[in-house]
Amino acid sequence: MPKVLILCNSLGGLYEFRKELVQELTKQYQVYISAPDEKHKEELEAVGCQVLFTAINRRGMNPIQDMGLFLSYRKLLKTIRPDVILTYTIKPNIYGGLAARLGRIPYITNITGLGTTFERGGMLQKMVVAMYRMGIGKASCVFFQNGTNRQVFQTHNIHGKKDRLVNGSGVNTTNHPLQPYPMHEKPSFLFVGRLMKEKGVEEFFHCVETFREQADFHIIGYAEEDYEARMQALVEKGNLFFHGYQTEVNRFYAQSDAVLVPSYHEGMSNVLLEAASCGRPVLASNIPGCKEGIEDAVTGFLFEARNAQAMEEAIRKFLALSQEARKEMGLRGREKMEREIERSQVVQAYLEEIGQVMTER
Repeated sequence: MPKVLILCNSLGGLYEFRKELVQELTKQYQVYISAPDEKHKEELEAVGCQVLFTAINRRGMNPIQDMGLFLSYRKLLKTIRPDVILTYTIKPNIYGGLAARLGRIPYITNITGLGTTFERGGMLQKMVVAMYRMGIGKASCVFFQNGTNRQVFQTHNIHGKKDRLVNGSGVNTTNHPLQPYPMHEKPSFLFVGRLMKEKGVEEFFHCVETFREQADFHIIGYAEEDYEARMQALVEKGNLFFHGYQTEVNRFYAQSDAVLVPSYHEGMSNVLLEAASCGRPVLASNIPGCKEGIEDAVTGFLFEARNAQAMEEAIRKFLALSQEARKEMGLRGREKMEREIERSQVVQAYLEEIGQVMTER
């Protein structure tokens, strides 16, 4: 069987958001996965994948470590000799793409978000642009999760042989079924994600304090050290509840009146898609990667990113709605997921491009 190698920076993320693609690939190909962790390794091996450990420093730029990653990928390609490579996230895209390019192996790149580098300009931006051009310059196809990211790459003359737009990783509406809407006397808002500045935690904490009497707020995820003390102080005040990392999120969506996504950057917010699939209104930043999943004032509310007052106003709009109007907003969101963002549509797009590569070999 032909061989497919997947390079990613999180085995857990690959399993949670792309396991359907992996399962389809194992029906036609030998599938190898390279990642820096072993979360869900047993489940992926159970469907026929071979999982290989490759160390990655996912945050920051260390030239020595990054060169080590590139050399690890080169060695991996020589050992496995894949027929096609899929890369996800920045460092696998750049260093895995460059290794594939030098090894003359077809590869498909997935741009899952851009972060702040392309906003700040300066020498760092120039360096990253140059690295992207080298990494994806010979990609058979570059997948984008939103049109804005695609336009940024076009502006900076970063391109592969072709590109294609998909709705993020899509959402499995079967795994995230419509949930009965709760009947809370005091509305409950949910935040899912790492507590870090770029996820909008400053704005989130502002709203927790502002609506102390009117609403409860729940957090699922990890708290970075910078925010642990402040989060704990808010927990002690009574309307913020911290649940840590959770593998099963549907029950938390079910208990929520709405989900908050105040991010500064997203490729396509999986939290937003999952919450909408469960029938929950979403209040999110009006940014690429969020606005595509929301019909403003129909399935949720959009607000200006990095603006605590704008987020506060969106929450006030939601609280002013009747219980029936909130439920209807969630139902409209579920319909949008079924109609436009079902994961099977995204999986089919990848299978088509991989099939095209195999045909051309």
